[in-house]
Amino acid sequence: MSVSQVPVAADLAATDDIGWAVRLLAATPTHEHRDPELLRRWARAADAFGSALAPVACEARIVERDGGLELGLLARYTSRPPTVELYTDTIDLAERVVDARGWRDWYPPGSVRAAALAHEAVHVHLHHGPAKAALKRALGHSALRLGRLRVAGHVAGAEEVAAHAYARTVCGLGRSPLLLTAALAAETETGSGTVSESTPPPARDARREN
Repeated sequence: MSVSQVPVAADLAATDDIGWAVRLLAATPTHEHRDPELLRRWARAADAFGSALAPVACEARIVERDGGLELGLLARYTSRPPTVELYTDTIDLAERVVDARGWRDWYPPGSVRAAALAHEAVHVHLHHGPAKAALKRALGHSALRLGRLRVAGHVAGAEEVAAHAYARTVCGLGRSPLLLTAALAAETETGSGTVSESTPPPARDARREN
């Protein structure tokens, strides 16, 4: 769960959850020249898919550590061995950002950690089960067509959108964690770990699967 996935506008909350999902996709390599309406359609499909997922337990080992601010991460899933890393320094900063921006109604106390864990639990779920193929079908993107045969294609960034939507739903958040990660990107760009206004570095998917 990267804190620098999307370009940030000055009035963060003015962009709705689908708008942030579109920004995430647009900032993902391979989508630079995609039709904005296609990106919005994929964003809506991925958001709906994540929102509709039944609750999944995290089957990976959970480790809490510092160092997330340097990496630009709230959490990360690595697959060998299956491990979810939760970065306590970034989570603590996120809680302060929520208070500073007056977003506590959207993100109740403790929900940042819960959302980060839920987000990574979906990555575990998609990595090891049939749900990944189901997400591809939901997106409706074809990598290959041969007569009536259609091979569903991969949409880079769609899994991130789905994971954020899932976390928003199962944690009962008022807004997607995408909004919070955009705010965190604005804060961490200063390098001080304090609440301020700035522009984040270019978007990147810092989740690693070894």
